[in-house]
This record gives sequence, structure tokens and C-alpha cells, in this order.
Amino acid sequence: MKRVVFPALIIVGVVMLFSKGIELRPGDIAPDFVLTDGSGEKHRLSDYRGKPVVVYFYPKDDTPGCTKEACAFRDDNPLFEELGVRVFGISYDTPESHRRFKAKYDIPFTLLSDSDKSVAKSYGAAGLIFPKRVTFIIDENSKISKVYEKVSVTTHSREILDFLRAEGDISEE
Repeated sequence: MKRVVFPALIIVGVVMLFSKGIELRPGDIAPDFVLTDGSGEKHRLSDYRGKPVVVYFYPKDDTPGCTKEACAFRDDNPLFEELGVRVFGISYDTPESHRRFKAKYDIPFTLLSDSDKSVAKSYGAAGLIFPKRVTFIIDENSKISKVYEKVSVTTHSREILDFLRAEGDISEE
């Protein structure tokens, strides 16, 4: 038992040592990016200026927590669409992995591939092996209005909807 625990603690320590905290805060301009989705289409964040956007980073396609989170966003997607909010999920997975994951769980929103980790780094969401589970709400003017660093995969989507409605920028029709 001791032989397994000690190396595991060292690995966890190294990961924590090299994982920076989230440096972007509400009011900051969201870093622009261009990433590819599962169909090969490129998406530039600035192309969505004028609309609120949810950018959520997640560790890995088709893993238990990430699947629960994606399915919660899937189930709430009509509510986001009614409010005019675009949702993007970002991980280090390949576009092909995203295509399979979307098809398997009927995910209607866009999943983007950050295989070189550059976008996760610019948002402070980069982890050593996987991106951190963190979400940014970006307003119509490309400013970050909210950062979620602690996320419940099952209730996070509703929490975001509640925030958007409470802010008064977006009302339920």
C-alpha cells in the first residue's frame, strides 16, 4: 500500500505545482480563439460577438463526469437557445473524438478541440494532462461576466441559466 500511495502523492503534488489558478476575472476581455469542431468547421469566438457565450472546459470526452455535464447542457440547450446564448465545450480531445461523443449522446451544441492546449492556457484552464473543469460566461461585448471554478456536473447548466436570468441581461421569454 505504501509503495502505491507515495508515488501517487508525488504525481498529485507535481500536477498541482504546475497548474496555475484561473487568472481571468469578470470584466476582463475574453481571449479570442479559433478552434475546430467535430465536423472540421473552425469557430472564432469573436464571430459570436453581440451574443452571450458560455465556454466550458472539461477534461475528456466520454468519461463519467464529462458525460453528465455535457448531457445536462444538452438537456438545457433549448433554454440556452431561447435566450440567444451559444454554448461551447472545449477539451484537448481530437475533432474525431468530439464527433463520436456528440453522436453517442446526441449533443446539439458545439464541442471544440484544443489539442495544442493554447486556448486552455490563455484562459488559465490548462492542466498538465487534462483541462481543468471551469466555465466562463462571456457577454455580448466579449467581456467575461462570470467564472465558475467549482462545478457540479449535474447542476452546472441550470446554475448558469439562473445566473444569466438574475443578471437581467437575459430574460426568460
